[in-house]
Amino acid sequence: MGYYDQNYRTYRKRKGRWLAPLIIGILIGIVFIGLVMPEFMNSTNNGDEARDQVTIETNEQNGNQTINTSVTVDVTTQITEVVEDVTPTVVGITNIQQQSDFFQQQEGIEAGTGSGVIYKNDDGTAFVVTNHHVIEGADTVEVVLYDDTHMEAEIVGSDIFSDLAVLRMDGTAVDKVIEIGTSESIKVGEPAIAIGNPLGLYLSSTVTQGVISGTERTIPQDFNQDGRADWQAEVIQTDAAINPGNSGGALINIYGQLIGINSMKINQAAVEGIGFAIPIDYALPIIEELENTGEVTRPYLGVEIYSLDEVPQTEWRDTLNLPSAVDGGVYVWNVEPLSPADQAGLERLDVITELDGNPIMNMIDLRKVLYQEKEIGDTIQMTYYRNGERIETSIELGSQ
Repeated sequence: MGYYDQNYRTYRKRKGRWLAPLIIGILIGIVFIGLVMPEFMNSTNNGDEARDQVTIETNEQNGNQTINTSVTVDVTTQITEVVEDVTPTVVGITNIQQQSDFFQQQEGIEAGTGSGVIYKNDDGTAFVVTNHHVIEGADTVEVVLYDDTHMEAEIVGSDIFSDLAVLRMDGTAVDKVIEIGTSESIKVGEPAIAIGNPLGLYLSSTVTQGVISGTERTIPQDFNQDGRADWQAEVIQTDAAINPGNSGGALINIYGQLIGINSMKINQAAVEGIGFAIPIDYALPIIEELENTGEVTRPYLGVEIYSLDEVPQTEWRDTLNLPSAVDGGVYVWNVEPLSPADQAGLERLDVITELDGNPIMNMIDLRKVLYQEKEIGDTIQMTYYRNGERIETSIELGSQ
């Protein structure tokens, strides 16, 4: 390196001094072509790969010297690929109900939003599964696809006990349907991914990740909000965040297969990370029945019943004349004329304690035997008490 001294230069012609710079220049050129160019071409030809990588720069202090380091992380994982593949099958659902304004004119009001999953596209007709409570009371249902396409959908049928509903819509704009998995073999601790629209459509296609926290959980449900459980839902528990608006969305496994329909969460200030989904193995027969018939038909007794634990125990003895050995059951408040119960001779204030040898302690026990173990037309053995007398009878189940 030369120095410039007060802008003064001395030029002298020297022979033979040009050869060394030439050789050095040639060597630098060779190094550039051999090392730098391949890296440049590689980055140019692999643009997709470069987009899947993020460079993280960090500063480390080594005494008084700061060392800059960088780490390249591949952000493409199995989860990102699965989410990208499944997201188009998860839709938003708007519950629209007709209301009258001040001038008695009807207008559609958005009563709520939720999520749904496209599970079938057959001959240009697409089918969506969602929750019953998402579309309950709707006059019109609108489906919003992942690309913000809005479509009107028809409610094929819904079922309050399973909290499932099936919608039908034009399938020409539907690109793909979700792959159905199984909930039977899921294990506690395996990854679970929830996709839906929490808090409204403006957060559509939100993805949350967690694990399977529990299987075969039973959660009491109060349909008429009277403070008494009407049914116990069998659900999958997960800590993947499920919030209002996620209802009806997809719970998938690491392979992108549908294993559950997101349904509910524990909404208490002291509780965090407890959400529930309807197992797909339980849901599939109901989805198929709703799709084919528009309703779920269950065995029918024809009685209005209430759990015995709702009655003061003094009434067990004084009004129902129950023996002390009876510690639970359901009492008959009304019998529908010409129903299977009427034909079997049941009367008001009879107390049912067993069905097919299964103890009946409350309404949920009775419904589980009827809805999960029996079919329409089956004969069931019933044990009940009338005025303290134990009676056994057979009843052929009808359809409701």
